[in-house]
Amino acid sequence: MIQLSKVTKQFGERILFEEVTFNLIAGERLGLVGRNGSGKSTLFKLILGEEHPDDGTITAPKGYRIGHLAQHLIFTEPTVLAEACLGLPEHARDEEYRGEIILNGLGFSEEDIHRAPSEFSGGFQIRINLAKLLLSEPNLLLLDEPTNYLDIISMRWLTDFLRDWQGEMILISHDRSFMDSVTTHTAFLHRGAVRKVKGGTAKLYEQVAQDESNYEKNRIAEEKRRKELEEFIARFRAQAAKAALVQSKMKMLEKLGQKEELSDIAELDFRFAGAPFHGKQMVDVRELRFNYPQGPSLMEDLSLAIHKGDRIAVIGKNGRGKSTFLKLLAGELSPSGGAVSRSANVNIGYFGQTNIQRLDPKLTVEDEIFSVNQRMPRTQVRAICGTMMFSGDDALKKIGVLSGGEKSRVLLGKILAAPSNLLLLDEPTNHLDMESIQALIESLKGYDGAVVIVTHSELILREVANRLVVFQFGKPYLFDYDYAYFLEKEGWGEETGMTTSRVAESPTHKSQEPRKIPDAKQAERLQRKVSATEERIVTLEKEQKEVETQIAAAYQGGKADGAKGLLTRAAELQRGIEEGFAELERLSQELSSLQR
Repeated sequence: MIQLSKVTKQFGERILFEEVTFNLIAGERLGLVGRNGSGKSTLFKLILGEEHPDDGTITAPKGYRIGHLAQHLIFTEPTVLAEACLGLPEHARDEEYRGEIILNGLGFSEEDIHRAPSEFSGGFQIRINLAKLLLSEPNLLLLDEPTNYLDIISMRWLTDFLRDWQGEMILISHDRSFMDSVTTHTAFLHRGAVRKVKGGTAKLYEQVAQDESNYEKNRIAEEKRRKELEEFIARFRAQAAKAALVQSKMKMLEKLGQKEELSDIAELDFRFAGAPFHGKQMVDVRELRFNYPQGPSLMEDLSLAIHKGDRIAVIGKNGRGKSTFLKLLAGELSPSGGAVSRSANVNIGYFGQTNIQRLDPKLTVEDEIFSVNQRMPRTQVRAICGTMMFSGDDALKKIGVLSGGEKSRVLLGKILAAPSNLLLLDEPTNHLDMESIQALIESLKGYDGAVVIVTHSELILREVANRLVVFQFGKPYLFDYDYAYFLEKEGWGEETGMTTSRVAESPTHKSQEPRKIPDAKQAERLQRKVSATEERIVTLEKEQKEVETQIAAAYQGGKADGAKGLLTRAAELQRGIEEGFAELERLSQELSSLQR
């Protein structure tokens, strides 16, 4: 257990937390959410002792071990496996097989684990540190955006691993779907305070929104009452006959107090400027082949047409060619074979992972956004700056002083400023918080053109994509269904060790004509799963009540030793109930998305 009591922390005049108090009890897995800059990472540093609170205390039991994902990339061992196994506790130093299991789950092949850590990219080196952390068996696991460097298959493996985590955990993640699937509780850093609830983000956000709505209604009512009292006092203050009544009203006014109006919180507002497109087919990809010089083939004979209204997600493991595919569509690379034909009316808005390097460090945020559309009035440029959270003088900051996340927002602002009808987006959410990601999702749903997006977010895949380009088994292929149907009918063969023959047998590869998704059958299947999960939760809760009654009877009868087994069973039932609710929420969201 770890306890924060009246913790206050500020930097200069900016207060991050004020008298924050909450506990993390045994077995809790806490999701920590809040806008960028609200203090989530600072809270981690306070728990780790890297920062100290200005006031209040943070306490943990003696010998309580806290593990966190290290960002420094210093390795001492000759192989990935040996480096990861440094994390094994003293009593398990000979259990190297555990390191192999975790490294494999994080995307390292049997050959990879015997290579030197220095041979891998920074993203894979972070995965080595993650493996080391997961092997170390701390009491409390602190994870700050652990999925930033993972592909979708590794994310799915990590999800299963964390669901089985027996200790405590605090997780920061911009991926709402991932967080809700592995946590038991959620805490919201908001307006300098922490609000903690049992359950996922949806429940928490609903409660906070309702509380703020009620607060504002009460504030308006009190302001109205205050005005009435002040008017009465001013009108009758000079009348001796009304003196007692005036005094009474003055006391009521003093007791009334005064509620401060809630300040507006800056939010990203994605409004892509649409360009007209007359026709249906925007891009025609025919028998596309590509490989870098002296490199392996990344794609062979890939054919598809991109139409107005398409929402195509490009998915697969890292390093398979997903970003390269977007560069081919954008015309930044030329194919090794085949062709990419773009309609003359296509206007592309391209967000690439490396495009922030093309920003001019000497220009201001305002100048960069103005550079893509010089017909745009300065007032509109400033409005886009504000939309990307560069209000006022922040719009005059030089690109060279911005963080990576801020530069990504500038690049997104440039895409908003330039009229487009085809968006090519390569992992656009890496530096966005949950609220901004949800705003982006809603904007993509309403966008008038076509969208091709590379993403590892299963939330975006479920809510946005209606077609997929899947990089799997050594080559990409088109899947003309949505993501839920992909998981049901095809799935991640590489996740389960399926051979490439599965791809050859898939009906997807016999025809690339778009087909309609059988929504009714899919909805019926999900509804059955929802009902079964609800029944399972009811059964577990019933048994839990019976066990709690037996525990109480054992203690009342002076048989505390006999309650030990019952306490263990009660904890198992509680975990089962929490997992059931998490599964129920996931299924309900999937069903709701399908029905929409």
